[in-house]
Amino acid sequence: MNNENADVTTDKPKRIHDQAPSELFSNFMKSGWAPSDLSNIEPLEVVTYAYSRRQVLSAAYKGIRLVLPAGGFKVRANDSDYNYRPHSAYVYYSGVQGADATADAVLVLEPSGDSHITYLYMNPRSTRDTDAFYRDAKYGELWVGRRFTLDEAQARYQINTRHLNELEALLADGKETLTLRNVDPAVDPKVKKHDREDEFATFVSEQRLCKDEYELREMQAAVDATALGFNDVIHAMPAAVETPRGERVLDGAFYGRARILGNDLGYNTIVGAGSHACVLHWIRNDGDVRRGELVLVDAGVEVESFYTADITRTLPVDGKFSPAQRALYMLVYESQLAGFAAIKPGVLFSEINKACQEVLAKGLADMGVLTVSAEESMKPEIGLHRRWTLHGVSHHLGLDVHDCAQARKEQYLDAPLREGMVLTVEPGLYIQPDDELFAPEYRGIGIRIEDDVVVTADGCRNISENIPRHPDEIEKWMQGILGK
Repeated sequence: MNNENADVTTDKPKRIHDQAPSELFSNFMKSGWAPSDLSNIEPLEVVTYAYSRRQVLSAAYKGIRLVLPAGGFKVRANDSDYNYRPHSAYVYYSGVQGADATADAVLVLEPSGDSHITYLYMNPRSTRDTDAFYRDAKYGELWVGRRFTLDEAQARYQINTRHLNELEALLADGKETLTLRNVDPAVDPKVKKHDREDEFATFVSEQRLCKDEYELREMQAAVDATALGFNDVIHAMPAAVETPRGERVLDGAFYGRARILGNDLGYNTIVGAGSHACVLHWIRNDGDVRRGELVLVDAGVEVESFYTADITRTLPVDGKFSPAQRALYMLVYESQLAGFAAIKPGVLFSEINKACQEVLAKGLADMGVLTVSAEESMKPEIGLHRRWTLHGVSHHLGLDVHDCAQARKEQYLDAPLREGMVLTVEPGLYIQPDDELFAPEYRGIGIRIEDDVVVTADGCRNISENIPRHPDEIEKWMQGILGK
């Protein structure tokens, strides 16, 4: 039996009402267990991709130790934590996935000549010859389940593994080191501040701007799971109508699919029924779902590899759009088509937003709600149409729903698009219920249509194309599920 994990309870807060076991009990708990090491562990598919990513990182920071923490648990209340999810940069370079991810792990790229050797520092399995496996409520196997031993983790991820308790001595040697700050409070004080830290954070964000083949497959899987989640939302629509706070019925329906097919939600689901759809980040989801209204659902499944989809559909509660709802919806739909058409390598990222906004501005001008022409409104110093469409229409997508957020403006907003980038296209119109510039039948309607696209050699490919978008398709989709 592998004795690689000391009793780790000594350096962690005790559960104040726990009682220490007797020596007799402690010895009894260590006896009578069958061998249970895992055998025949195969490396994950992501291993070769993670290795290639680390080579790019290594070449950029020769001779410098690089420290990428996974981060720890985040407290929800007292001694209850949120579900654990590791930091995206750690995931990207390690390949660690799903339930295999252990809190407080740290990936270290140790300089070796012109390259680096990678080490994964982690809390390994609490084996039966320690008290930790039944006393440590944070890591103990009888509390939270089995973790890999060091050997098992090395076999899975093809990275040299070391016990986490060895990390402090390594970081104390004074070697020039870069880390991602504010990820792990146990790591930060052990690494001296470096004048390239901001640059380092930017680099590991920008390296993810273009996705490799593995990432594209995982993101397609996330979209496919999300499509099933939207089916579940439609199935739950009648129950949502009959239930107080029916938005939560739809929220729960999607969440169930995310947990069945993936790791979790990629972000807090937005379910905005009626005028709640006009609140851009409505995540309270505590409103009623009423017949004759629309419900905006912005949701994404995060799969085991931690890649997420990000899809929005605006659905008629009764399965059929009213004339006013359809008119606004078609304006947003045409705007999204313009956004798709603008995407190709070499085009500035900002052109996607411009293409969508031009259609929206013209449509609003045609409806008579603008006091200037559409052309005038499109000028940055005017922008009157933005009253009804406040947000940008695109962002990068990947391990984070707003991926590559630390990238420089010149590599993101002002950058030319490149093949392999994954983006959202999500124009919207939001007419507040008290907006007297619109006729009453339009007030309180919020519409957003959001899809996920990959930049290709000559344009883009909509990887969420199979989730209906056109109002005719949506009505047919809902009729097929609800039988109306």
